Amino acid sequence: MTDLPRYAYLGPAGTFTEAALRTMVAPDEAEYVPCVDVLTALGAVRSGEVDYAVAAIENTVEGGVTATLDTLANGEPLVILGEVVLPIAFELLVREGTELDDIAAVSAHSHAWAQVRRWANATLPRAEFVSATSNAAAAVALADSSRSLTSLGFEAALAPPGTGEALGLTVLADRVADNVTAATRFVKVGRPQSAGEPTGADKTTLVVHLPTDDSGALLRMLEQFAVRGVNLSRIESRPIGDRPGEYSFSIDALGHVAEARVAEALVGLKRTCPVVRFLGSYPAAERGLTPVAVDNTDESFTRAHAWVQSLL
Repeated sequence: MTDLPRYAYLGPAGTFTEAALRTMVAPDEAEYVPCVDVLTALGAVRSGEVDYAVAAIENTVEGGVTATLDTLANGEPLVILGEVVLPIAFELLVREGTELDDIAAVSAHSHAWAQVRRWANATLPRAEFVSATSNAAAAVALADSSRSLTSLGFEAALAPPGTGEALGLTVLADRVADNVTAATRFVKVGRPQSAGEPTGADKTTLVVHLPTDDSGALLRMLEQFAVRGVNLSRIESRPIGDRPGEYSFSIDALGHVAEARVAEALVGLKRTCPVVRFLGSYPAAERGLTPVAVDNTDESFTRAHAWVQSLL
């Protein structure tokens, strides 16, 4: 039995998600719990089976990771506690003796395939894509010599750097990526708790539903941020599952709920939108201090509220 905090992640060992987890907490400071998918990892946090989960939430090629966004947007509340951004590139792995001309199918996670489509079209124009639960899972299956390539349904796998050496597979190509600066953002997720102290370089993540049959609803939602000087680094629409043609919005705002400008924006959203889900305020990765105009500082809001009180 261990007293170490338990972290769920998309397994098996060797995935980019595990690499992100390792940058957040060292292996000797936590128990790593590999899961078959993001839904299972976040579900383990909700059930109390683990303390935290780490999941990909956004990448620079495909945008938001819908499995993570949708799982956070529904079900028992969870909050984001931190984030890390990792550069992403892949190895093309095969069994010994396999050449490029032998490859008829490549297995990888769908988000990985989206990041190498141009490379694959130029290098392996005949190869089909076979979806895997994770990039490491495809490589692990390929390394299992008890399984024939025919039963696997693919001859090659795309995996994180170092996987080939670890599994004894041949690396036919490395640094595989359409965009050499591609990166993925990973978040640490836990059960609801008080937000930490603001750092001046924070993000607040929200899910917001708009009122129906209101042509100005989107504008009014965005105005809650604009008039208070709160910049948005990400806004994506996601379908509301039980109502075709209606969408919610997943939003990253630059700022912390403890800041007056962000808090007042949330008050405005709560007043005007039927659903507002707070998914946490946390330190942003790889970002300098968020600039705040003088008329949107906490002091400015305090003076304005004091002036109103003086009129009563």
